Amino acid sequence: MVRESKSPHWTPTFCVRNPNGKWHLVHAYNKLNNATSALDMVDGYYRILMRESDIPLTAVSTPSGMLWEWLVIQGLSNAPATFNRLVIQLFRPLRTFAQTYFDDIFVHSRAEGGQTAMEVHLKHLRRVFEVMRATKLYANIDKCVFAAEEIKVLGCFVSRVGVRADPGKVKAIAAWPTPRSAGYAELARPLSDLLKKDAEWVWERQHQDAFGSIKASLQQAPVLALLDENKSFSVVCDASDYAIGCAQLQKDDEGHERVIAFLSRQLKAAERNYPVHDKELLAMKYALVKFRVHLLGTRPYVIYTDHASLRTATNSPHLS
Repeated sequence: MVRESKSPHWTPTFCVRNPNGKWHLVHAYNKLNNATSALDMVDGYYRILMRESDIPLTAVSTPSGMLWEWLVIQGLSNAPATFNRLVIQLFRPLRTFAQTYFDDIFVHSRAEGGQTAMEVHLKHLRRVFEVMRATKLYANIDKCVFAAEEIKVLGCFVSRVGVRADPGKVKAIAAWPTPRSAGYAELARPLSDLLKKDAEWVWERQHQDAFGSIKASLQQAPVLALLDENKSFSVVCDASDYAIGCAQLQKDDEGHERVIAFLSRQLKAAERNYPVHDKELLAMKYALVKFRVHLLGTRPYVIYTDHASLRTATNSPHLS
């Protein structure tokens, strides 16, 4: 995998500790990456051959002299995209029960055909392992989680109930100190007022209340339901004097509406001057734009609003 190199190019090499305490080599291809367009399974990159003409560009310097590899190695800006494309293509036939994200594979199963969920899950795992064996992809057993009710995916915990925030990350929010400069102010209007160009930094009771409310709401965020493309959606939207917000809902198997996603933003200075019905219409537009991927081309959906005039807005011959 490594050969002695006489390339005119070279890159420094150093070691980085993994979360599990083990070390891996990293090559600092900063200059090479700057000259390219954006191109772990254990050692996943070593499953990809490098184009012969590109091999000299990846030479690295070591105490034993100049070396190069003819396989893709860590540190190249195009390597993650190339590896991700490989994994997607290999597991595409299994996408109904196995999703991939770079070097992570998520396998999920349900009871079907008279078999329990665990029996189906074992079959799914076997098919995933068959693909990995055929293509010589290897898993890091220290990072694998099997037959769990809940798994960590991209910083959140996913289960059959839904998606919830990582408690470890929420603890960091709870420990936020009281702001002492404009750089700490976030989101809420009382705090945002402190960010204005000529605003004087004066931390008052209203700012402390807003700051406490933000921390509390983030710690008590509801568990988001998992989206089901086979069911209808509904959208809730609303507006206030200073902000607009919306949520996408879907009924569960018991008929209860569950939140799939929710969004909000503050109104711009000009938007705050809108009449009430225009603010409500803006909130509706904001919701439809944000959730359009799930709403377009699907079965009819319901929009909930507390402004009665919007019910007949689409029938008006003078829409602005």
